[in-house]
Amino acid sequence: MLSKIVVGAVVAFSGSAIADPVSCPSNSPLSCSSSSSTDTCCYNTPGGQILLTQFWDTDPSTGPSNSWTVHGLWPDKCDGTYEEYCDSSREVSNVTAILKSKSPSTLSYMQTYWKDYQGNDESFWEHEFNKHGTCMSSLEPKCYNSYQPQEEVVDYFERAVQEFKNIPTYDWLSAAGIVPSTTKTYTLAQIQSALSSKHGQNVVIRCSSGALNELWYHFNVKGSVQTGTFVPAAPVGSGSTCSSTGIKYLPKSGSTSPTSTTTSAGSNPTGSPGQLSGTGYVYVTTSSASSGGFLVSGGTWYRNGGTPATYTATAGSDGSTFTLKTSKGNCAVQSNALTCSSSVSSPTSFGYDGTTT
Repeated sequence: MLSKIVVGAVVAFSGSAIADPVSCPSNSPLSCSSSSSTDTCCYNTPGGQILLTQFWDTDPSTGPSNSWTVHGLWPDKCDGTYEEYCDSSREVSNVTAILKSKSPSTLSYMQTYWKDYQGNDESFWEHEFNKHGTCMSSLEPKCYNSYQPQEEVVDYFERAVQEFKNIPTYDWLSAAGIVPSTTKTYTLAQIQSALSSKHGQNVVIRCSSGALNELWYHFNVKGSVQTGTFVPAAPVGSGSTCSSTGIKYLPKSGSTSPTSTTTSAGSNPTGSPGQLSGTGYVYVTTSSASSGGFLVSGGTWYRNGGTPATYTATAGSDGSTFTLKTSKGNCAVQSNALTCSSSVSSPTSFGYDGTTT
């Protein structure tokens, strides 16, 4: 069985002056409006429906016991579909170093309120920017005066943190009498009423195993992501996943680390125990049935809120092992982390117990 081990790499980043984003006119159209604009620095397109998403992780727990945590800032299209990984040339592997140099207060806040539930914050942050931040039109290099590389990375995280601070989910729910409990349950209508009355629009409410664990707040933006006005918007795309009644809102507690992964075949795998070939997904199993998840293309483990990547297993010539590869490249264990990348020239050989689901 594969052991789940993912730790993001941190490389040095030297400081330099901060470039200003271009100035947008006060009458900039609202994203996803009927107005058309060729100025994609001041009109976010095609990702004009911006989502601020939050997690409530309980097993393992992340963040303060009286606060939700940041998941990400996502640019969905106006029809609810989305693009991802839009510019590989601007992907980063050193978010911690960038923010430490450019915005240390943002980094400090994220270290408390933007947490990866298996402890790999850096890898989580990289994933969020690389997948979503590179698809925001107003964060493109052309949208800066005297652009300096990775300036948009700082703006992405600063704006996400700013909007998260404007949405104190725990306090909003608590004010409506909705508090974490091991025994009490709530209705979807109760939760929606508590949140929409504060946000101004309906919120996408998501559950895992009958328990509240994620919220999506939708916005349109007047101007740029960096400096524009976020206007609450009606959700488009995927909706709430909770049942209408009996929703649990569990206290933050429970185990703190995962144990192992299993594979789930997208097409029929072949091979004997110890060896595997074919394509499929890699899912995670832990001591808690509610804490599973999957691996994305870079090798990072996500419990929800993303899409499992297709992994290709190739049987080894020794007849007992196999290697893995994704769209990112070969997979290898490097510095106690599973990494799948084009830079991996020698993939790691893994064993297999003969079981798929």
